[in-house]
Amino acid sequence: MIRSEPPDRRPAPHADVTAPVRRGYERYARQAGTWLRGYEARGGRVYCGAGCFACCDMPIRVSLAEALITAQALDPVKAGAVERHARAALANARTARSDEEYVARHRQEVGFCPLLDRESGACSEYDSRPTRCRDTFSAFPARYCASGTWESMSRREQEAYRREVARTPGTDGELHFVAPLEHLSEPVWVAAAKSMRQAWGLEVWGDFWVLTTLARDAAFMARIGVGDGRGAWKAAQRAGLAHPALLEIG
Repeated sequence: MIRSEPPDRRPAPHADVTAPVRRGYERYARQAGTWLRGYEARGGRVYCGAGCFACCDMPIRVSLAEALITAQALDPVKAGAVERHARAALANARTARSDEEYVARHRQEVGFCPLLDRESGACSEYDSRPTRCRDTFSAFPARYCASGTWESMSRREQEAYRREVARTPGTDGELHFVAPLEHLSEPVWVAAAKSMRQAWGLEVWGDFWVLTTLARDAAFMARIGVGDGRGAWKAAQRAGLAHPALLEIG
């Protein structure tokens, strides 16, 4: 008789760091759902939905606590794709002459997140996606989120856009994204910072794809686990994934 192995009930590595963030995700989903229902009842509209991925080529900043959650969900194929994306982002950071150029080239050249299913427009790791992917909602159609839209608009169109944003409830008056839903996510970052400090004695923030790759690097995580920031930076350097704009340890 073939005997099946019992399920592995050991907690995932660094569960003391990721557990508060997971709880934060759950709390955010409840609060955002309540806010959205009220917003829509008052006549507001959010255009984001299944199949919409116009913003999925944006660079995003996350905590290592969030990146660990994504990293633990990846199979080797997806992990390899994320690492290639991370190295492309690093190459961009090394040569970009300004933050504006870095963002523009990330969207136009580094391209869409490798975890995006381009055929369906869905995130293939939706349940483990980081905070920034959870709290970005648009009060305008998706084309306003796409790379190059603003640059292609005439001055008159840009002025009309600003007027429409200013009178659209839920925006910050300057951009078409729904500001209260971004504010609701702030406790997730607070929880991430606190859990990293308590477990490691330091915090790690940076580029989503770089940190997700480093979260799977045993040498890097070994140094983080003992609060050795300098050693972790050297491990990231050896892995070719250290850049001050994309990796912050402190």
